[in-house]
Amino acid sequence: MKLELKDGALLLQVKVVPNASRAGIAGVLGDALKVKVAQPPEDGKANRAVEALLADVLGIASGNVAVVAGQTRPRKTVRIAGMSLENAREKLEAAVGGR
Repeated sequence: MKLELKDGALLLQVKVVPNASRAGIAGVLGDALKVKVAQPPEDGKANRAVEALLADVLGIASGNVAVVAGQTRPRKTVRIAGMSLENAREKLEAAVGGR
């Protein structure tokens, strides 16, 4: 899973599966974290669901998580603010392992 520090924030590569029966972290796919959300990929609904899910997993405010690239594609780049690289990696790896 690609998670890097850039310009004071973390950038995470994700692969989103919209319209899933259950939302959650589904594992790692190549260099991306695979995330399932129940919302459809229309009007930004799936993107907002991804942001909320990742904020919940990381234990930070949803305003600190934003899709910054790939808004209309399954592969996205998510910006995470207010968290160290080590802490974020630890929480994401725990979520992948605990699925």
